Amino acid sequence: MTARFKGKSVLVTGAAGGIGQAAVLAFAREGANVAALDLAGARLEELVSAAAAEGFEVLALPTDVTSEDQVKTSIAQAVTRHGGLDVAFNNAGVHIIHTPLTKTTEAQWDRVNDICLKGMFFCLKHEIPAMLASGGGSIINTSSVGGLIATPGVGAYIAAKHGVVGLTKTAALECASQGIRVNAICPAATETPMLADWLVNEDARNAVASSHPIGRWAQAQEMANAVLFLASDDSSFMTGVALPIDGGVTAQ
Repeated sequence: MTARFKGKSVLVTGAAGGIGQAAVLAFAREGANVAALDLAGARLEELVSAAAAEGFEVLALPTDVTSEDQVKTSIAQAVTRHGGLDVAFNNAGVHIIHTPLTKTTEAQWDRVNDICLKGMFFCLKHEIPAMLASGGGSIINTSSVGGLIATPGVGAYIAAKHGVVGLTKTAALECASQGIRVNAICPAATETPMLADWLVNEDARNAVASSHPIGRWAQAQEMANAVLFLASDDSSFMTGVALPIDGGVTAQ
């Protein structure tokens, strides 16, 4: 195992499940000081325990990303504890049950866009100044394959994830000359708690797997591997990229 992030300050939102949890543990294993932001609850406590079982201390910061005050406060706490901010992985998100646009309620629209898009804006707004004060760094945002293509029945999610790609590119251009790189990952179907309903239904699970040319679902660790690549100097000439990690979906 390498130590690419030894002594680096890393912040992860949506940290307590799926891709976020895999990323927190992966960064910790490579020497980072990690702040884990998620809603307060058992899953955040379980993440801290999982890290402790491997000998790592993770700073747990209960945070609702739809609250700018909470985001600002948690970022400031992470910076104070770890002495700066070198990497941010903005991963907080939520899906939507299949609903045609004409049946989508305002409450459904607002929930998905508040968490996936407005929450991303709040994070970037307060991470960038903290990262500039630390001399630069790398920000990775979680979009989706749904940020590159469309799927019927999940319009609110598709709109939010397309928005994340646009926000990523804008932030990348604004920060390019200031030592901050901003990229996005665009996962296809990944085995995470967010898609638990699909995972327990064998027919749905198989249908989703067969829609990927690679023939299977992704694992959260595969997404974490890409996040660490984008966070590291190995991707030093990459910014403004929306990277598909999709088993060939967008190649069809």
